[in-house]
Amino acid sequence: MRNASLERRTLETQIRLSLDLDGQGKSTIHTGIGFFDHMLTHIAKHGFFNLQVEAEGDLEVDCHHTVEDVGITLGKAIKQALGSKEGIRRYGQWLLPMDEALVLCAVDISGRPYLGFDVTFTQQSLGQMDTELVEEFFRAVSENAGLTLHFHQISGKNNHHIAEAVFKAFGKAMDQATGLDSRVEGVLSTKGMLEG
Repeated sequence: MRNASLERRTLETQIRLSLDLDGQGKSTIHTGIGFFDHMLTHIAKHGFFNLQVEAEGDLEVDCHHTVEDVGITLGKAIKQALGSKEGIRRYGQWLLPMDEALVLCAVDISGRPYLGFDVTFTQQSLGQMDTELVEEFFRAVSENAGLTLHFHQISGKNNHHIAEAVFKAFGKAMDQATGLDSRVEGVLSTKGMLEG
């Protein structure tokens, strides 16, 4: 069973999160940030992950702590659910069209966190969520899951479409990378390990 359940409690946020990598794309998500809930639902749906998130944060300040801490918790859950990483494909990539927007996501479950984020937003926020927090969320996921993660925007004018393409592409790429391949003996690395 490749799943994890975690809690993160700070003076700024309280988060409960459960993840099943071998799910059906079902999700129950409540962060208090409507647009962010919508985006997390896309990760679950298009990654075929079952994901439950309950978050309470200091939204009276802004959305930053909640978004970042959900990213930290999701990253740790991914790492825990993957366990030894034996048998996984390791790499995934997806070029996702969302109307006029086109975004590439490529991931390597390498154990070495790195985020390349070549995506441009032209408005400050979508709903309650600052658009700059999209990058912060994925940086937190990358650092805590040990992912080499690249996003490249090829086209796009509508900011909602661009953000949606980013989250959907991540889900699709992660579905590939976390998928099991019977040809892989141990882990897919000449070093015999997938760590930093």
